[in-house]
Formats: sequence, C-alpha cells, structure tokens
Amino acid sequence: MTKNEVDSVKRPAIAIVGGGVSGAGVAFHLARTMHRLPRVIVFEPRRELGRGLAYDTNDPSHRINVPAARMSLLPDEPEDFLDWIANSDGVADDPDALWPNGNLFPQRRLFGAYVAARLRPYLENGKVEHKRTLVRRVLPGPKEWLIIDSNGDETRADFLVIATSHPAPSAPRSLSAALAGHPRFVADPMRPGSLDPIRPDDRVLIVGNGLTSADIVASLTRSGHHGPITSISRRGLRSRGHAPCPQEPFGDFLSKPATSAAALLQTVRKTIAGAAEIGESWHAVIDQVRSNGHEIWRNLPVAERRRIVRHLRPYWDVHRFRIAPQVEEVLDRAIVEGRLEILGASVAGAKTDGAAIDIVLFKRSGERVEKRFDAVVVTTGPAHGSILQSQMWLHELNQGGHLKLDPTGLGIACNESSEAVGTDGLANSSLLISGPLARGTFGELMGLPQVSEHAVFIAAELAKKLKAVR
Repeated sequence: MTKNEVDSVKRPAIAIVGGGVSGAGVAFHLARTMHRLPRVIVFEPRRELGRGLAYDTNDPSHRINVPAARMSLLPDEPEDFLDWIANSDGVADDPDALWPNGNLFPQRRLFGAYVAARLRPYLENGKVEHKRTLVRRVLPGPKEWLIIDSNGDETRADFLVIATSHPAPSAPRSLSAALAGHPRFVADPMRPGSLDPIRPDDRVLIVGNGLTSADIVASLTRSGHHGPITSISRRGLRSRGHAPCPQEPFGDFLSKPATSAAALLQTVRKTIAGAAEIGESWHAVIDQVRSNGHEIWRNLPVAERRRIVRHLRPYWDVHRFRIAPQVEEVLDRAIVEGRLEILGASVAGAKTDGAAIDIVLFKRSGERVEKRFDAVVVTTGPAHGSILQSQMWLHELNQGGHLKLDPTGLGIACNESSEAVGTDGLANSSLLISGPLARGTFGELMGLPQVSEHAVFIAAELAKKLKAVR
C-alpha cells in the first residue's frame, strides 16, 4: 500500500452527493478553512463542479436574476463574483449584461464558471475529489456510509451530505396522460435541446408562470419564435422585476416576531405601506424578509408554515424570485405586441387531433374554454413533494427510516443543525442536508446568498463533528 493510500485510509471521509452550488459550496468552504482536511468526495456527473441545474446552461437568454454584486460563494466578500468577472473580463462579449442603473446581470453560465474556477485549485491539489458519476445506492453501516456509484465503485464515508437538485417539474396528470409521446410536449424544459422541436409560428402553451416560464419566453424569442404564447398559472401571477434603483432592506420583523401566517402577512403589508411613505418600494421590504427568513420561519409553528406554503407561497414567489431586467423587457414587449397572454387558469383536459393539441382551460373566473396549441411546455416548478421518490437511493433511505419528507412538503426533514431526521423522529449526526432541500426547516433557502450562507454553516458543522471524533 502506498503512502497516499495509507493516508486516505486514516483520514475521515465526507461524501457530498450533488455538485451544484449547494454541494460545491460545502466542499469549497471545507477545503479553504480546515487545516487538517478529511477526504472530501463530491459525486456529480457534470464535467465541472458548481454548475448544477441552475448554472449549467449555454442559452444566452438565461441570466442570473440577482445583481452580480449580491452573488458570491463568500458571504463575507459579497463582491467576489464581481471581482472575478473584472479579472477574467467575463462580460466582454455580453454588452447587454450591464443595466442602465449600474447593476450587472450576466448570463447564468458565467456564475457556474466562477464557482468552478474557485474550486479548481482544491481539485488540482487533491483537497477535493470529483467523482463524475451518479449515485445508485447508499447503504448505512454502524460507523460509516457505503456509496455505490453508477460505475460500480464503492466509497466509504464517515459523513454524508445530501445536496441534490429538486425533482423536475411534475406535469398535470391530464397533460402527461394525453400528450405522452407528442413531439412538442416538453415535460422537462431544463433538458438541453428540449425546445428545439418548437417551430417559429407554433401556438405555445406554457403551464406555470414563474422564472422558468420567463426563461422559456426569452429563449423562444431569441430563437426566432413569433407565434402566440399563452402562459397560465392558477392565480395568473407573473414574476416581478427589480426596483429601478438599489435600496437597503427595510422593516423590523424580529423584535416582535409573527407566530401565525395571518400576523406575518399583516406585518408585511403594514411595512410596505410604511416604506411607501418614505419613498421606498416593496422590494426593500421583501429583501428584509429574505434576510430575516430563518428567524421568521423558526418562530412559526409547523401548522402556520404549512398555511403559508398552501396559501401565500405563490404571492411570495413572484415577489421574491424577480426576473432579470433583460428578460422582463422581452416579456413586456411580447405582451405589448400581443404575442404573450398571461391567464389565471388551470388545465381541465387535453387531447390531440393529429399534431394539434386541444386544451380545456378552467379559468380563475370559473369559465371553461377550449384552445388549440401546437406545443405545450411544463414549467410548474420543482415537484418538492416527490424528492424522496426522485432517485432510488433516496427512496431506499426513506424506506429504511433514515429520511422523511419535511412536514411542509418543501424538502427533506432536518433539525436546526441540518442533520437529517428519520421516520423515528431522531436526527442522524452523520447525515446532513445542504441547500434548498433543507428549506422546510430553514425557511428562505432558494436564493444564492442564502445557499452560500448555508454552505458555510454546513462546512462549520462538519468541522465541529470531525474535531469531536478525533
């Protein structure tokens, strides 16, 4: 046995499943902060760590929806991404990235390149290992985890971090049953090339009206599509844009924390009214709610959290997840030109007539209408509730009692230390949940700033655990 092999046996091991920002961020912070580093192994089939589902796109229409000045792997250095862009001349071929108010909204692929670049030195010196493979099985043992990947290789780890992506959108059953096999039924628009079958003059129905829907409209427009587009959601809401000028977060949500959904809503509305009196917009209030998200969430009983998810989440999402101004401009122009129609409606039925697709829509007003389309794209957002059925190894851990769905339905159950909680209600100190899958416990964990902060937190928790077992 070589010296390196002996060292690797002696060193404790941390396996991270998922190499998007949630997983790559944990590996990055472990590598840069720990002096006596354990083995850090990241399972990610993509070529580079740090891209994940969000930033693994080459479509120039897809832009980060947060100003670059607020995007960073380092919460204490918020301009690290901006500095990297300047040093690498990252937007030299993208003049549209700079908005008139001075904010920079580069293409999403650029942030993925930045994360990959920040991790590269640690991959090159061996502090982080990248296994370009899928995880097939995870078997718990008395002292360690056994990970079996799609190459048939086995990896043993003292700690396991689950940092996988959310499941793909879940198409309404009426659509998936009626349109299965149709060449222009796009059930997963994030799959590369999924929009290619859509022809320039096709009549398109987009089911869902959030950020992904906006991306689809922008992508189709860029590709030369000029046919009519109908975008539906139950309430007919569309994602809002950014404030014309930067604002500091506004409001106090912690001195007298709300303990019910109704009280929180009342406080938000009252604070928005107070902001308007001093010339600030609702953006500043929502930003404050975001920054206080974990504390606000932990003060709410589980029943009230569920109430927010069931009744208020759509309104929160369209204000919280703002679209880049370049994309907003495309949507506004499409609406003015009559190419884009946004409806409050749901799918009540679907059938095909040759290549045409006939959809029965149940409008929010109670009216039922039938419309004919040539293509249907599903952008309903992640199927949060099916996370434990999305991959076999997650399903097996659930069946074995090691994982369970969070009671809010937003992800995987964990405690305030981000340790997974099993079906027996007990936390497992060697199994951690990183990123948006921990949203049910931590509240606001979808935006990049919060994901970066959570990665720092997970790395610190792992460091404490490693110190305790030495």
